[in-house]
Amino acid sequence: MNSNFTTILRIILALGLLVFGLNKFVGFIPPPELNPEASDFMNSLVDTGYVLYFLGILEVAIGLLLLLKKWVPFALIVLVPISVNILLFHIFLDLPDILQAIIIVGLNTILIIKYWKAYRPLFH
Repeated sequence: MNSNFTTILRIILALGLLVFGLNKFVGFIPPPELNPEASDFMNSLVDTGYVLYFLGILEVAIGLLLLLKKWVPFALIVLVPISVNILLFHIFLDLPDILQAIIIVGLNTILIIKYWKAYRPLFH
């Protein structure tokens, strides 16, 4: 679990989560042009007043846990529904920009496999 490969993937995923999580509060990355369906969906999330902020808090918290190497298996499991929803959003509403979603899901999956020993008790 402590290989250089795993460490590099964990840090890349952590930094990505921190950047995109903090962007939900600060807005230093300009929003991309979205097609009407994706734009309507994102606007509905913004209109709730809390969903994107809560998602940002989770992304920053998970990113910090991964960066600080604290509760990594827990952080990876909490990230699963977030990363799957990011992927589904891009599959159904914004296919041209799917690369980031594939990277997030891929890194999450590889790291879960690398930390599989921590999850084994859940399946016994």
